[in-house]
Amino acid sequence: MTFQKITKEKRNHLILVALFTMVALGGLGFFLIRYQYNQLRVIATDTTEASKKLARMKEAVLHSEEIVRRLTEVSETLTAQEAEMVAGDPFSWGLDVLRRFRAAYKVEVPTVNQPVLGECNLLAKFPYKQATFTIAGSAYYHDFGRFVADFENQFPHMRIVNLLLNPASSLIAAEKEKLEFKLDVVALVRPNQN
Repeated sequence: MTFQKITKEKRNHLILVALFTMVALGGLGFFLIRYQYNQLRVIATDTTEASKKLARMKEAVLHSEEIVRRLTEVSETLTAQEAEMVAGDPFSWGLDVLRRFRAAYKVEVPTVNQPVLGECNLLAKFPYKQATFTIAGSAYYHDFGRFVADFENQFPHMRIVNLLLNPASSLIAAEKEKLEFKLDVVALVRPNQN
């Protein structure tokens, strides 16, 4: 049977069936098969990420001894740092630390106020509490500069904040070059201390 011997009505029906079939196949391809290809791409991406994660885990397992060693070192360092933090009575601790440190410098510190204990405000969400000591005294400019620099370098768990410097109010001519200072020393408190 040839296409030319078919009646016009049957030919139109055949053309409509062919068009409907093509539209249906196109719709299936566009909506269902395309969706499946997208799902295959997502699965391939997830598989690649899971493979990378598995490789990292295998690497961690291979280097677990090194990781445990580094964790031990960091724990020991943290324990050593915490041993230098405020412990016991904060006021006597602060006086003792300041007295021992100040001995090597020409800095007079006659005033040390009671510390204020509270949450750490130097760093957000920091797990330690802090004790804030207000101290006042006098020193020559260079002596005071060395004192502050060495203090913060020797005590990484303490910071000097709110520093006020004024010329000394002394009437003695030799002390006119002295500075009076007032500052806050913020020290971290050892965990499990009040």
